Amino acid sequence: MMRKNPPQKPEQGFILTILVLCVMLSLLAAVGLGVYALSLDSLVREKFEGKRWAIPAKVFSRPLELYSGAPLSKQDVTAELALLHYRAQANYEAPGVYSEKNGDLYIHTRGFVFSDGTERSQVLKLRFDGNTLVDLASTQENEKGIVRLEPLVVGGIYPKQNEDRVLMQLKDAPKYLEQALLATEDKNFYQHYGVSIRGTLRAIFVNVSSGELRQGGSTLTQQLVKNFYLTDERSLKRKVNEALMALLLEWHYDKPEILETYLNEVNLGQNGNRSINGFGLAAQFYFGQPISELSLHQVALLVGLVKGPSFYNPWRNPERALERRNVVLSNLLKDGHINEAQYSKAKNKPLGILRAPTAGLSVYPAFLDVVRRQLKQEYKEEDLSSAGLRIFTTLDPRVQNASQQAFNQQVGRLRGANRRLAALQGAVVVANPESGELLAVVGGYGTFTGFNRALDASRQVGSLFKPAIYLAALASGQYSLLSPIDDSPVTVTSKSGDVWAPENYDHQNHGIVPLYEALAYSYNQATIRLGMTVGLSEVIDTLKALGVTQDLPHYPSILLGTANLSPMEVLRLYQPFAANGFQTSPRAIREVVDAEDKRLTRYGLEVKQVYDPSALYLTNYAMQQTMRMGTAAAAYQRLPKDLVMAGKTGTTNDARDAWFAGYTGNYLAVVWLGNDDNKAIGLSGATGALPIWIDLMTKLKPVSLQAVQPDNVQWQWVDKTTGQLSAENCVGAIYVPYLVNTIPVEKTACAEGQDVENDPINNVVNGTVNKILDIFR
Repeated sequence: MMRKNPPQKPEQGFILTILVLCVMLSLLAAVGLGVYALSLDSLVREKFEGKRWAIPAKVFSRPLELYSGAPLSKQDVTAELALLHYRAQANYEAPGVYSEKNGDLYIHTRGFVFSDGTERSQVLKLRFDGNTLVDLASTQENEKGIVRLEPLVVGGIYPKQNEDRVLMQLKDAPKYLEQALLATEDKNFYQHYGVSIRGTLRAIFVNVSSGELRQGGSTLTQQLVKNFYLTDERSLKRKVNEALMALLLEWHYDKPEILETYLNEVNLGQNGNRSINGFGLAAQFYFGQPISELSLHQVALLVGLVKGPSFYNPWRNPERALERRNVVLSNLLKDGHINEAQYSKAKNKPLGILRAPTAGLSVYPAFLDVVRRQLKQEYKEEDLSSAGLRIFTTLDPRVQNASQQAFNQQVGRLRGANRRLAALQGAVVVANPESGELLAVVGGYGTFTGFNRALDASRQVGSLFKPAIYLAALASGQYSLLSPIDDSPVTVTSKSGDVWAPENYDHQNHGIVPLYEALAYSYNQATIRLGMTVGLSEVIDTLKALGVTQDLPHYPSILLGTANLSPMEVLRLYQPFAANGFQTSPRAIREVVDAEDKRLTRYGLEVKQVYDPSALYLTNYAMQQTMRMGTAAAAYQRLPKDLVMAGKTGTTNDARDAWFAGYTGNYLAVVWLGNDDNKAIGLSGATGALPIWIDLMTKLKPVSLQAVQPDNVQWQWVDKTTGQLSAENCVGAIYVPYLVNTIPVEKTACAEGQDVENDPINNVVNGTVNKILDIFR
C-alpha cells in the first residue's frame, strides 16, 4: 500500500510563500538597482566624456611689445608688470618675477600662446635711456627682435549659471597642491574605490561623540559627484546616488583624471553673483598669479577653502582663514611632505592675498561692453559664454588707467566743489588716430550700471561741428586761412518768420577776423555767416563724408551743433582730421581665437580716404591755433610748447554739455561732461572737458602731430592785417599754409629788418615756429 505524504501545515506553506516572495522581490530589486545603476552610469559617462564645462569667453588687452627702440620707459614697463601681478624680487629664477640691477630691468616672463605662435617663457634684460627702450636681450633666440608680454585679462562673457574657471592640468599643479588636498580631504584617495567605509564610520563616530556635525565622510570622488552631477539637497536618495555614482566614476576612469577634474570643479569662492570654480581661477582670484607660481603657504590657503569658502573667506574672516591654512600646513607636516623648517616658515607668512579680488571681474566694464556689443553681431550668445573663446582687443591698459584717473579726479573735484554738479557724469574715448583702434573707454563716473555713456549718451555737440564748416569753406577754393570773416551780430529769419539771433559765448562782437581766428576762438556769429555763405547742403555733405551717419536737419542751427552724437560718434567724426583725410572705423577687437588656439576672425585695418587732404591740412592748422591761442590755449600751460596738437572745444546751449575733441600724433581723445537728466552744468568745453584731456595727455607720452603736406599746399609769410604776402621779418607776419590757387598775388610793403621778437600777434601765432617749422612742413 502506497504511503501518502502527510499534508503540510498551513504555517509551513505561508513561510514558503514568504520566502519565494522575498527571493522574487530581491531579484526584482537587484534588477531594478541594476537598471537604475545603468541609467546613472550613462549620465556619469555622458557628462564626464563630453563637454564638461561651459567655459566663458575671455577678453584680453593688447600685449605689450618690447623691442629695441620702443617708446617705453622703465616706469612704463614696471607699471605693466604690476597690472599683470609680476612680483619684484632680488632674483628672477621663476616666471612672473622681475628684478632691477645696475639700472637694467630683468624679467622672467610667463609665456603665452597666441594665435600666430607661442611666446615662450624667457628671461629678458632691458636697458632704458629715458623714455626709450634702447636694448633688449633674451635667453631665447628671437629673429623678429620683438617679445610680447602676456596680455591682461580684461573680463569675460559668462554662461547663465555664472560659473567661471581657468582650466588647469594635473601636471601644471604647483608643488604640494595634491599632497595638501589629499592630506586634508581624503588621505586614502588612491586606496578606495570611490567610497570609503572607514572614512564614513570615522565621521559617524566623531559626529555622534561630539554631538554635532564636525566631520564629513565623503571622499574627493563623492565631493566631485555632488558638485558635478547633483544638488546640495540633504536626503537619503541624494546620498545613495552620490555613493553609486562615485563607484561608477571610479570604475570607468583612473585616479589622476578624477583628481584633475576635481581641481577644476571645486567651488572656492564667490565674486558677487559669480562662482569661483577650480584652483586655476582661485589662484588668480585671491593672489593675482597663475596656479603654477603659488608658494606653499598660498597653496595651503586655497586647500583650506575647500571646507567652506564662505566661512573661511580671507577678506571677511582673515583670522579664521589663517587658522584653517595652518591646519593644512600641519597635515602636510604630519604626513611627512614638508619638514619642520618649511612648516615654520610657511606658518609665519601672512595670507598674502590681493587687496581686492580681480579675477572674474570686468576690470574695464565700459570697454568690455563695447567688445560685447560688437561680438553679439557676429557670434551666438552660447558660443560667447561656453565655447572657451579668446578675444584679443585693442585696449591699452596704461591709456585706460590714465583716462579713468584723469576723468575721475576732475569729475570728483567738480562734484565736491558744487552741489549743482553732484550728479555730474561724462565719458572718455581714446583711439589711435591712424588705425582707429580704441585704446580706452570710460563710460561714466562711479559703478558701471550698464548704461555706457561713451556709446549711449547722445547729446548736442555744440561747436564740435565747426571744423567741418571751415573745412567745407576751405575746400571750396573760395577761402583761405586769412580770408576776412565778419563776426558782427547776425540774424536768420525762417520761412515761418521766426528770427534766430545767436550770440558769441562771451557775448562780444569781434568785427572782421581772419578765418583761422574765427575757428580758433569759436566765434558763433562768424561761423553762422560763413556756413550760410558756403551753404547748409555743403556743410551737411562734409559732415556725412567725415562719418556722421544720422540724418541732419537743413536748419541754420545745425551750424552750431544742435545735432545729437555720442562720444564714440564724435571720435569717428574727428578721426579723418587726425589722419590726413583717411578714416578707419573705431574698432575694439583684433581677433577671436577658439579653445584650440585657432584664429576664427581677424579684424583687419580697413582704411578709406573720405576727404580731400589739402583742405584738411589747412583746417588742421586752424585747429592747432585753437590750442596755441584760442579756446584750448590752457593746454600749453601744462604740456610742452613744442608739442604740436590740434583740437576743438564744444559747449551747448545753456551750458548743458561740455566737450573737447583733440589729437596728437598718437592719441585722439574725446571727452564729454553733462548730466543724465540734461540739466545745465554751467561748464564750457574749456572749463569742464578740456582739463580732463590735458591731464590725460600729461599722463601719457603724446608725440607731435605730423600732418602730411599735400603737393598743392604751400607755406607763405603773410601780413596778418592785410592778408597780403609779406617778408619773414616783417612786423605782424605769420607763416600759414595755402592751397596753391589761393595764394595772394600782392605783397605788403614793410620795413624789413624790424625786431619782431616782441610783436604780440607774431608771438601768439608763431611763437614756436622755429622749433616746429620742420614738423609743419
